[in-house]
Amino acid sequence: MSTAPALKEQVCLAIDECCDRIIDVGEAIMDDPELGFREHRTSEKVQEIFSGIDLEFESGLGLTGVKAVLRGGRPGPTVALMGELDALQVPGHPRANPETQAAHACGHNAQIAGLMGAAIGLTSTGIASELAGNVVFLAVPAEEYVEIDYRLGLVRENKTSFLCGKQELIKLGHFDDVDMAVMIHTKSPCRDDGTHGVGVSSNGFLAKTVVFHGKAAHAGGAPEQGINALYAAQLALSGINAHRETFRDQDCVRVHPIITKGGDLVNVIPSEVRLETYVRAKTAEAIEDASARVDSCLKGAALAMGCRVEIDTVPGNLPLDNDPNLRDLFRRNAETLFGDDGFRDYPHGGGSTDAGDLSQLMPVVHPVMAGASGEPHSVAWHISDTTSGYVAPAKTLAMMAVDLLADDAGEGRRVLEEFTPALSRDEYLQKQEQIFRTEVFDGGE
Repeated sequence: MSTAPALKEQVCLAIDECCDRIIDVGEAIMDDPELGFREHRTSEKVQEIFSGIDLEFESGLGLTGVKAVLRGGRPGPTVALMGELDALQVPGHPRANPETQAAHACGHNAQIAGLMGAAIGLTSTGIASELAGNVVFLAVPAEEYVEIDYRLGLVRENKTSFLCGKQELIKLGHFDDVDMAVMIHTKSPCRDDGTHGVGVSSNGFLAKTVVFHGKAAHAGGAPEQGINALYAAQLALSGINAHRETFRDQDCVRVHPIITKGGDLVNVIPSEVRLETYVRAKTAEAIEDASARVDSCLKGAALAMGCRVEIDTVPGNLPLDNDPNLRDLFRRNAETLFGDDGFRDYPHGGGSTDAGDLSQLMPVVHPVMAGASGEPHSVAWHISDTTSGYVAPAKTLAMMAVDLLADDAGEGRRVLEEFTPALSRDEYLQKQEQIFRTEVFDGGE
């Protein structure tokens, strides 16, 4: 029986031999970005690779997700290696889709390239027979929480149950056979920020779409006959802003609303104004507290202007808690590629990911590796170092799978023994489903 170091050497050599193919995958996806739950062409690229390496797969999971399983030679844990299929909207990005403005300005194209590279390396070497347990390769839809109205439409049409891909796959049972999950996010350098690292945790959030209903009137001739929904929205934004200094620092609250519709015509008192916002925080309790304050501001503004407000609240992501054992395993493997002085321990982060939902159910790690340039979610973001951005994640994912399942999966079994889930699957689904609600408050009554 081969040792874990020997198996890792084999799989890294195999990935080196197909590095051009891995890079081509990442660049092809970069040039053909698709938004969440619509990643059909990206999904087809994944399926083509799985077919080419004779790996059986399921497709159409959560509309576009793809899942393949590489079975080990003996029973043991199942490790999911994950990548995300979707882009987000970044108007003006040089490689954006001209019709949808979708662009891979967050590195999901690199995630899929790395996932495909790991699949090729682990499969082509035939080392699965040496492993105790299975490796799941999972291309997941819709991580970026965008197009809320469109996704709510999918929910109302019973095409999905949730607005994010991992949530949907949890609901559909596609994680029921998974014991732990690993993915890698590409990062751009920031000062002396290292080449790779892991944060302790990151925020969860819920989302709100808000409609203020006023009364139209001639803005110049008879403004007194109208009820200005835009002014109500402005009052609500001012109220939310007034709360910012009252949020506890340790809760890392982030509320960032935008106006998506401010009126129809400049000479008509706005009768319908729409907002969207996230309410983020470090804990579920802090999210609920901040959400209640936001709702009070929205209702108070409606009362002040005598208009009606409709508030749709939907579940976002739960807070991410990176598993410390998987974190250490990532560090050891990434250091073989980037050196032992490149690792950084990051503090709690204010962003969010649906990997957080999984982390409440099983051990999860969501680290970052260098390879990109430009600010995330900006027109400047791109993979500037293809070896670091595409090939290194493939090697690291594959090496972590080997470490977890080699030597009778001793490392993987230890990770599971030392992990206590915060929620069961049923508790998780109930918690998230309860967040869906619509409230109408009429300030004119």
